[in-house]
Parts: sequence; C-alpha cells; structure tokens
Amino acid sequence: MKRIFVAPDPGRLRLRNATRAVVGVGLAVTAAELAGLSLTASITGGLAALLALFTVIDGTVRAQRVTTALLPAAGFPALALATALHDLPPYRDAAFLAVVFCGVYARRWGARGHALGIFAFMQYFVVQFLHAAPAQLPELYLAVGVALAVAAAVRFLLWPIERRTPPVAAPAPLPGRGLARPTTRQAVQATVACGLALAVGQILSEERWYWAVGTAWWIFVNTASRGETLVRGFRRVLGTVLGILAGLAVALPLHGAAAPTAALVAVCVFGIFYTAPVSYSWMMLAVTVMAGLLYGLLGVLTPQLLVLRLAETAVGALFAALAVTLVLPVTTHDTNEAWIQRALRTVRRCAAETAERLAGSATADPAPHAVELEVLLARVRMSLAPLVHPLSPFRGRRARARQVLALLDDCAREVRGLASVAADPDAGHDARLAAACRRVEAAVEALLTRERARDAADRHAAAPVRPSDVVEVPVPVTTDASDVSRAVPALAHLHGLERLLAELDAPLRTAPRSPLVGS
Repeated sequence: MKRIFVAPDPGRLRLRNATRAVVGVGLAVTAAELAGLSLTASITGGLAALLALFTVIDGTVRAQRVTTALLPAAGFPALALATALHDLPPYRDAAFLAVVFCGVYARRWGARGHALGIFAFMQYFVVQFLHAAPAQLPELYLAVGVALAVAAAVRFLLWPIERRTPPVAAPAPLPGRGLARPTTRQAVQATVACGLALAVGQILSEERWYWAVGTAWWIFVNTASRGETLVRGFRRVLGTVLGILAGLAVALPLHGAAAPTAALVAVCVFGIFYTAPVSYSWMMLAVTVMAGLLYGLLGVLTPQLLVLRLAETAVGALFAALAVTLVLPVTTHDTNEAWIQRALRTVRRCAAETAERLAGSATADPAPHAVELEVLLARVRMSLAPLVHPLSPFRGRRARARQVLALLDDCAREVRGLASVAADPDAGHDARLAAACRRVEAAVEALLTRERARDAADRHAAAPVRPSDVVEVPVPVTTDASDVSRAVPALAHLHGLERLLAELDAPLRTAPRSPLVGS
C-alpha cells in the first residue's frame, strides 16, 4: 500500500492515464448502451476499450494510432472463432490453445505484436466469460468497433497525454533464433501451461474453467525468465486472494444493482491503470473485484463462485510455474545478464554522445539515451525481482542484487545530469571532458568484457591519463576561467559515473554460481 502512494509519478502521468481510462471505458460502455446493445455486448465493448488503452504502448503516437486501428484485425477473427466453436468443446479448446501460442509468439514483433496478441486472446476469453452465442456475433462486432473508436477518440483527440508527454518506447525483445529466442520459448511454455490448466480447470468446473487458462496466460505477460514468471504467479495469486476478500465485502452485497456497480467498476478501472506500473498484486486485486462486480451484473455472483475463481487461479499459477521450470527454461541469470548489459551499453552510448556534443557536434544528443536507460532499468528491476523478493531464501544474492539496482539507479541519475549539462550550448569545451567520457566508455567496456575486465580495470587504474588518450576527440584545452567553471558540472557527473561503474565491478564480476547470478 505504501509503495502505491509514495511511488514517484512524474507529471502525474499515472494519475492522468488512470483517469483517462475511466473516461474512455465509461464513454465506450455508454455508447454501447445508447446503441441499444445487450449487456453482454456492452461488457465486451468496455473490455475492448480497456485493452486498447492499456496494452497499446508503442513508442510514438503515430505507431499507437496504427496499432489501435489494427486491433479489430486481431480481435474479430478470435471473436468469430470463439462463438462458432463455443458448443464444440474439443475444437473450442484446441482453437484456444492455438490463439495462446500465436498471441505469445507475436511478441517477437515488439509492442505492436504484444498488443495484438493480448487483444486476440482476450476476445476469445471474453466469449467464454460471457457465454456468448454465434447469434450475438454481429452485435459483439458492433460493440467492439464502437468501443475502439471511442477509446481512440479519447486517447488521441479528447485527452492526448502522449502528445504533450512523448511516450517512452518499450525495450526491444531479447534477440535469438529458433528456440533460443525468448518469445518462441515463451509461446511453447504458455501453450503447455494453458493446456494443462484447461484440462484441470474443466475438472473443477465445466463452466468456469477459463479462469485457469487466463491466469496461466497473464502470468507470462511481460516476463522473460523462470524467476520473473514464478514471482508474477505468486503476486497474481496474492492479488486474487485479496480481491476475493474485497469482493465478498463489496460486490456480493450489491446483488447486481446497476448504479453502484457501475461506480465501483469505474473505481476498479482506475485502480488497474494507477497501480499496474508499481504493483502487480494490487492491480490483480482491482481486476478480481471488477470481475466479481461484472458477475453480479450478470446475476451469477455467489461466495462459491469466488472460491472457485481462487481455485482456478491457483491451478493456472501452478501449471505456469511447472511449465516455466521444466519446459525450455530461461534462467534468471541469463536474463539478468542480458538486460544489465543493455543498460550498460546505453551508458556507454550516452558518454560517447556527450563527448561529441561537448566537442561541438550539432547532431550528437545524449538525452534520448538517458530516457532509454530509464526504460531499460525498469526492465532490469523486473528481471532482478526474483532475487530481491522478500521471500527469496538466498540472502546473499538478494543483497548483491539490491546493490546492483542501487548502483544502476545512481548511474541513471548521473546520466540524466550529464544529458542536462550537455544540452547547454555553453557547457564548455575542455579536454578533461573528452578524457572523462573516454574513461567512462572504457569502464563500461571492461564490465561487458568479462574475461579481460579485471586486467583492463587494473591497468586503467594504474595508468595516468596521457595526451594520446584523448586525441580522438579534437577539442582545445581552454584556459578561460568561465569555460572551466562551465565544465565542472559535466566533470562531476562523469567522475560520478566512473566511481559507480568501478563499484559495479564487485557484484557483477562473479562466477555463474555466485550469490548474485546463480539462480
């Protein structure tokens, strides 16, 4: 609870985004109701609007518009397939698993594939949730189309937050070929997990089995390693338990009353968007309460149904854990290494761009790399989450992982300051700046080159800076006192980076089975 309310929210972006989501989803449902559509269609439209506002996270507004426009291309076939096969369980289940595989595999194409895959899966899922029949398909299409149009109008015309605050592009997926590609492995893992969850979920309930499949699916969203997936599964179960308890106290007494239910659903939508960036457990609490409220509107909410929801969630989480552990596992160590290295390379690029900028280049700009570093550090935090989790039994690994995160956060602060100083046209031209930038680049290279890092660091520490070290950046040595004073802030940030990179050597320079990476 403390983390939700004290987490930084620069520009109140989370607050504005959550409020806009309430407006977008509310207007989408209102439009469906005014069009005379059924409750099933209105709920389908509301979910489509929520997904359009939640999952479309491309790095530019133009790309977000294109992805939003493509959502029907992914969702409409899934809706048609789900309604057509609804009364044919064997074919329905096989098609669902095909949608699962394709939806996860599509993440290899970045943010757009991620959004389209989720939308297709959820359109298939909502048919199971609402028990929609083939005859309802035309109005489901209409509801989704209207909802997406309304959501797009709210996002891009009525309240264009991204136009004033440019969106930050999500980092590209980790590379690889065939089964070495994380998205391919995840597609196989998720399909296996969802297949097992589907089979056992149907044993628990022939009507509500889909919650087990949904749980297994969502646990694999935004994860890349065994450890991340296990932590996410734990948090999903925890959030579901809390949500069921809240549902018993909030949703059950309403008995499906329309006005208070609609108001509480709006609160849940706000909670989903506001808490998602900082706490998956609290987001799941909001999702679970919202599901209970929708069950109340449909007239089927009972305490037994909520208990069944918990059991199905546990089944989905269990098989997700087994699949990620036994089927083509990607270790936490491998993922940690990849994301940390990408963050360090960004530091190196920022230092190089700063050197060129301070040397007089009009095109060099370290600012985009500073922004990229913030995004990558968010991914590093997710990757290291299994090691820093309070329930992790490996105290030594937890301490080292926290040390790495703290040092990388400090690096990001110095990079932000460096980019700010470099943006000043009067920052100063001093040979010491070029030398310091080169030392930062060399320090990063030493960390990235494990087999030569220790020797290189020792040689660098012992060797004085010579004129030959800086000849590649042709800047004059200034004797003007004002230029020297303007160079001081940049030098301070560069020296800070040097110190932090040197401190990173100890926790990163470890054997594969060391306290930090052996997980």
